[in-house]
Amino acid sequence: MKLLVGLGNPGRKYEGTRHNVGFDVLNLLAERGGNPNRRQRFQGETSQTTIRGTPALLLWPLTWMNLSGGSVLAARDFYKLDLTDILVICDDFQLPLNTIRMRLRGSAGGQKGLADTIARLSNTAIPRLRVGIGPVPKHQDPPSFVLGKFTKYEQSDLNETIHRAADAVESWVTLGIETTMNRYN
Repeated sequence: MKLLVGLGNPGRKYEGTRHNVGFDVLNLLAERGGNPNRRQRFQGETSQTTIRGTPALLLWPLTWMNLSGGSVLAARDFYKLDLTDILVICDDFQLPLNTIRMRLRGSAGGQKGLADTIARLSNTAIPRLRVGIGPVPKHQDPPSFVLGKFTKYEQSDLNETIHRAADAVESWVTLGIETTMNRYN
């Protein structure tokens, strides 16, 4: 089984914000899998699905972004998963919109939800898919930018980016990280 974690902030106030693109990618995967039903588990919401024959658990942590690691840890421990079976999907304001980057390991690069996940799992070798939401305009600070909504002019690129990210997740599940990095990075 694969654990697919989308990072974001809970609540209606944060729906459609740049910081919640991880949730948006999972929403599309749940729709594609035909199982929109969610259960409250692991300090979050979960949905069981199958991606091209492989069982997967979609996890939307309902902690604040900066505390996402506790939710990921609880799901990992319950299912006794290897880190190679976990994929964290998060925003990255240093990448331009319509760009995605998959990595096998590395630092959090300033993404606090990913940083908490790395700290809670005590390992930097956690596969992650960074979804570009940037760049941050010169007149705006990063926190207000990531908590802001996309403009109507960005909606087309956003939809394309979310679909491309979901395609990359499906590729990771079925073809592995190396093939997916070569295809989508």
